[in-house]
Amino acid sequence: MTRHPTDHPQFYLTAPAPCPYLEGRQERKVFTHLIGQHASALNDVLTQGGFRRSQNIAYRPACEDCKACVSVRVRVRDFVWTKSFRRHLKLGQELVGARLPASPSAEQYDLFRSYLLARHETGGMAEMSVLDYAMMIEDTHVETMVIEYRRRGPDSFLTGAGEGPLMGVALTDQLADGLSMVYSFYDPDVSGLSLGTFMILDHIQRARQMGLPYVYLGYWVDGSPKMAYKARFQPQEQLGPNGWAISSPDK
Repeated sequence: MTRHPTDHPQFYLTAPAPCPYLEGRQERKVFTHLIGQHASALNDVLTQGGFRRSQNIAYRPACEDCKACVSVRVRVRDFVWTKSFRRHLKLGQELVGARLPASPSAEQYDLFRSYLLARHETGGMAEMSVLDYAMMIEDTHVETMVIEYRRRGPDSFLTGAGEGPLMGVALTDQLADGLSMVYSFYDPDVSGLSLGTFMILDHIQRARQMGLPYVYLGYWVDGSPKMAYKARFQPQEQLGPNGWAISSPDK
């Protein structure tokens, strides 16, 4: 029987490019395509091996002289709900996250642009057009969802959705062993709710309810201030040369 060619994925290496996290360094990535009927299974295996997904591409750093990028995942069952996290969760109780198909909208894109202009104006995604955004959301062959966060309304307990303006969005893959937060963004003008932290906490709760052991947060980058927040969510595992191991909470 002839098997689909994606049973044997081909891997490629990018040319050196400026590192988006550490000034003065160069990055290289190894990547492959996530397409066809086995894309979800391949995404599971590669995510467990330290890859991240972007559209129908799975990639991981392959820098020769730098190992700063480390894959991290939160241990859901053992997660430590500190006083700070409980406070964030309580503040976010006025929000409802509705799980939706991976479909873009004009409202999402407007929020995405506001977020980038406020938080990542000089980043590589700053010039993304509405078409680029649509591709980021819907160009996928794996099990993906969009979670839209809005304020809780009087009918939210019936509809499972919030009401009013869109306040946050998470593009999330459902894996065999967890939820992988591919990309998230939120209203930069909302104060007092710590929306970025709340969305991670909400994913930890969702994974626990679904019986999934992990929430994958992507890369923690040693020396990058904008990635330092990921170390707060403990206990977490980091992927090293000998596999996944519990990290030190003081990082």
